[in-house]
Amino acid sequence: MSFPVLADTGEYSDLSYNEQVNSSKRIKCLYGYAADKTGDHATAIRIFEDCIERWNDVYSMIWLAQIYESGVGITRNLQKSTALMKRGAELEDEAGYASLARYHYGVSLYEGLGTAVDKTLALHYLKRAAQEGIPDACEYLQQQHESCP
Repeated sequence: MSFPVLADTGEYSDLSYNEQVNSSKRIKCLYGYAADKTGDHATAIRIFEDCIERWNDVYSMIWLAQIYESGVGITRNLQKSTALMKRGAELEDEAGYASLARYHYGVSLYEGLGTAVDKTLALHYLKRAAQEGIPDACEYLQQQHESCP
């Protein structure tokens, strides 16, 4: 759901998610989340894709991966979802989103979601995510009867 076009100008309101699609400001990546949560999946996807292209934004990779995994607003595609998580897992970021991507990528590798099962590599990513403070990674490791660092 986006705000309507302004009647007298034919342009979108500054508050519209659509207005954010072509913005050159990185804050727009957060608008992708809001657009997705309000059901404007097409705009969210466009925002996340642009944020990934412009800034290699891990936050946007995670959200777009979740959209591909769920298949809401787009054809479900576990391979694309996992590829985005892998890309995010291989990066470093100050906000900690790369650690979250490492957790999700590790789970995908462990369970074979959108990729071949590779438990050795999965454990590498899961343990690294746990060391970086992702509690779900440690919980997942323990559920698999693996040690948590």
